[in-house]
Amino acid sequence: MTCTIRFGFAGALLALVCFMLVPRTAQPADQKKASTPPPVLSPRASHETLQTPDDLVVDLVLAEPEIRQPIFINFDARGRLWVMNYIQYPYPAGLKMISRDQYWRAVYDKIPLPPPKGTKGADKITIHEDTDGDGIYDKHKTFVDGLNIATSFAFGHGGVWVLNPPYLLFYPDRNRDDVPDGDPEVHLQGFGLEDTHSVVNSLRFGPDGWLYAAQGSTVSGRVRRPDQDEKDERHSMGQQIWRYHPETRRYETFAEGGGNAFGVEIDSKGRIFSGHNGGNTRGFAYVQGGYFQKGFSKHGPLSNPFAFGYFPAMKHEKVPRFTHNFIIYEGTGLPERYRGRLFGVEPLQRRVVMSRITPDGSSFQTTDVGYAMISGDPRVRPVEIKAGPDGGIYFADMYEHLIAHRDHFAGNIDKTDGRIYRIRGKNWKPLPHFNYYDWPTRKLVDLLRHPDKWHRQTAQQLIADRQDRAQLIPTLQKLLKEEKGQLALEALWALNRCGGLDRKTALKCLEHADPYVRQWTVRLMCDRVEIDKEFASKLPALAAKEPHIHVRSQLASSAQRLDAAFAVPLVRALLDRSEDADDIHLPLLLWWAIEKKAESNRDAVIALFRDPKLWNLPIVKRHILERIMRRYAQAGTRKDLKTCAELLNLAPTREHASLLMNGFETAFKGRSLAELPDELIKAIATTGAVSLVLQLRRGDAEAIQKALALIADDKADIQKRFDYIQVFGEINQPACVPILLDIVVKSRDDRLRMAALSSLQPYPDAMIGKRVVEIYGQLSDDVRAVAHSLLASRAVWARQFLEAVSQGKIDRLSVPTDVVRRMTLHRDPRIADIIKKTWGNIEGATSEQMQKDIVKYRALLAQTRQANRSNGRKLFLKNCGKCHKLFNEGGQIGPDLTPFQRNDLDNLLANIVNPSAEIREGFETYVVITVDGRVIEGFLVDRDNQVVVLRGADGQNVTIPQKSIDEMSKKNKSLMPEQLLKDYSPQEIRDLFSYLQSSQPLNEK
Repeated sequence: MTCTIRFGFAGALLALVCFMLVPRTAQPADQKKASTPPPVLSPRASHETLQTPDDLVVDLVLAEPEIRQPIFINFDARGRLWVMNYIQYPYPAGLKMISRDQYWRAVYDKIPLPPPKGTKGADKITIHEDTDGDGIYDKHKTFVDGLNIATSFAFGHGGVWVLNPPYLLFYPDRNRDDVPDGDPEVHLQGFGLEDTHSVVNSLRFGPDGWLYAAQGSTVSGRVRRPDQDEKDERHSMGQQIWRYHPETRRYETFAEGGGNAFGVEIDSKGRIFSGHNGGNTRGFAYVQGGYFQKGFSKHGPLSNPFAFGYFPAMKHEKVPRFTHNFIIYEGTGLPERYRGRLFGVEPLQRRVVMSRITPDGSSFQTTDVGYAMISGDPRVRPVEIKAGPDGGIYFADMYEHLIAHRDHFAGNIDKTDGRIYRIRGKNWKPLPHFNYYDWPTRKLVDLLRHPDKWHRQTAQQLIADRQDRAQLIPTLQKLLKEEKGQLALEALWALNRCGGLDRKTALKCLEHADPYVRQWTVRLMCDRVEIDKEFASKLPALAAKEPHIHVRSQLASSAQRLDAAFAVPLVRALLDRSEDADDIHLPLLLWWAIEKKAESNRDAVIALFRDPKLWNLPIVKRHILERIMRRYAQAGTRKDLKTCAELLNLAPTREHASLLMNGFETAFKGRSLAELPDELIKAIATTGAVSLVLQLRRGDAEAIQKALALIADDKADIQKRFDYIQVFGEINQPACVPILLDIVVKSRDDRLRMAALSSLQPYPDAMIGKRVVEIYGQLSDDVRAVAHSLLASRAVWARQFLEAVSQGKIDRLSVPTDVVRRMTLHRDPRIADIIKKTWGNIEGATSEQMQKDIVKYRALLAQTRQANRSNGRKLFLKNCGKCHKLFNEGGQIGPDLTPFQRNDLDNLLANIVNPSAEIREGFETYVVITVDGRVIEGFLVDRDNQVVVLRGADGQNVTIPQKSIDEMSKKNKSLMPEQLLKDYSPQEIRDLFSYLQSSQPLNEK
């Protein structure tokens, strides 16, 4: 679409030409390079610089001092304009910043109390009314103030819902006198405050009765209701669309990923969109249960390690960032040619962009068609956009010299001003005063026919609030039966929200002529706490015949929510729809539905693949086979690996087996093949992919000699040497002992030395302990940790080691106390005697001493000193990271710390100072004593009827045949040593805790 620009002041044409000549990718740079801030124009003077197409007009409707820092706007059922004044930004009131990373993500000293408790903030919600009908708001009042980083609000259920992170609040106002009936009720808590330019935002009701909102990229969430335990909280990291159902009080992620989501748009079909602050797109079109692109290194990985893919943003031509918030216009106040257009705010470019939005398979793509507004005032910064009840498009201008959160945090922000404008057609007229709150129910139902989406959505909420079931249900059921198109969909939504969507009606709706009625019937019925089984049983038949791709997409999304008995047949029917093999969403949605049941309903998933016809379906061959094999191989328990074997045995041809093996190889890239169960080895052998590792495990004499030669060859591939070394730790071939010892003594590769030490454990040769003791002083810290496990595992080796310590050949301080304790398990008098003489009491610190340490460290961390989070990361990786992962970095011995409540300092200190006080389920320490006297200690990694796999504090997995176990017991001591912090300087402790308490990764690789 071409458009002519209308100029509101002399000289604007020259200014516009100069603006358009700037390279598009460079346009935002003016705000960073300008050395002198541009002059502050009055609202009227700034308004005169705004340019629009010839058939549009822009009005100034509200400005300072009545509003300041407008970040969110909404209209109530009387047509009044409500504004969130984000004045407290960027720093939360009453909090002290402990540290901040390179992305300006902060750690604060405490969690603020919900309003009105605690320190009052400067944010407020104001109400503005046009009393004389001239289109200008002339009456102003405040609904609530004292808010603290409050971003948005929504009307419903007899009050106002307010997002004031870390809380979702409800202010009751049942008499609608614009005065809250009392203090707010806290419905949810735990939304992150790390970066106040990307906190949870854009709260609004969906047509299904759920509250929807966005979470920006540089915050996290540990969300729960106040009445729930911490164990029930939902952890999230980075961007997502989330939702909350006020009646059932359920909170969940609707879709994960996306841009730095600030804005939620819901179109006339109930589809969810959000803008994006990156380039080359206008934003994201979300589907339920989808995983979307995110800045992975900066914002962390997807929450599901088996997602194996994600959806991109909507396709678009190359454009500079940024369209952070948009609407899809479905009003009546602009000329018809604008209907259905995307209107997005671009604060860096000081304009409102227009785009055409068109289908892209089951998703959408956009193409720019012009600008609805361009400003000649460098301070105009449109940040919010909404369609009003009068059909106009309203946008809020924060009016800032700079629109960059780093500059705002540095104090470059003016909190005294803000403006709101309306874009309208030339023939637009203000609406007469109305008050839908007073309308009878019958008239509200008639309002569902309104051509303007705003009025229909407002009627939906009022119908839901009234719950006038006796009058509503028969009327809405009649509309749903008789009508087609939008009115039928509106009737379905309203019927659901007033409790009238029963099984009988829903089953009829699956045959409805309108595809969106069918789509939403599936979604609404499958969103329920208890999903109707008779309804769910009808979905596979619908999937088999459904002609509309959006309905099939919703069926794939809803399959994730069904029990396996209904989900698997539904997925099977959708896999048959080969026309969807190239769709932008369907194949991955189907994979995620399968993956959802891969562990909990393994037998049902594998049963799918017992059908030979399945294997040749295009979706299965191109999108599922590699992923299903990779999923089980990556999980890697013996049960999972046996499932891999079962899949290989089910493969009808070598081509299909090859596809499975592609997924297997992807999962095992960089991992050892040493611990494969016999069933998988045999299954792989049938594919023709018989490796040397597999031949070794089958006891082939020629393969053994070949592998030993390769292990001894310093010039051979290190990964292959590593794999073969690990195998010899399991297959009982004493010929390997001298070669493995040679590697321990001579190799310069610590990874090989560690593997060799671990693989020597099963061989009861006194020479092993003797040689390791001789070179002990030459070993690095990492290799020495594995040597400790080896030497402690057999009495003869432990005696050799302890004799060297008692003779002064080895420094006793180099031997961790937990290793010494492990040696006492041999019940050997000589070992006990040396330990008593050399170490004395090895029981560890008393509870009283550990409590004193906790108090000391807490006082240290309370001091106002700058912490170096980057150095804290290095300390973590050097020490804690040997056992624990944080932000996908570190070891796999102890629990992954990423989802833990790490902002709770007292709990964090207690777990570090006294790790045995509370041992997490699944990370208990086990001790195994073998028939031949070996002692092995570690976490129980895996167990079946053939083997037990323990992972020691050295990070090495030890596989022990069940038949060789004499005794196996659980210890009440953690593998994690005590007094970890005793050798750290005060600054190092501050640095370490700064990193441990951060909510997202540093991206310093």
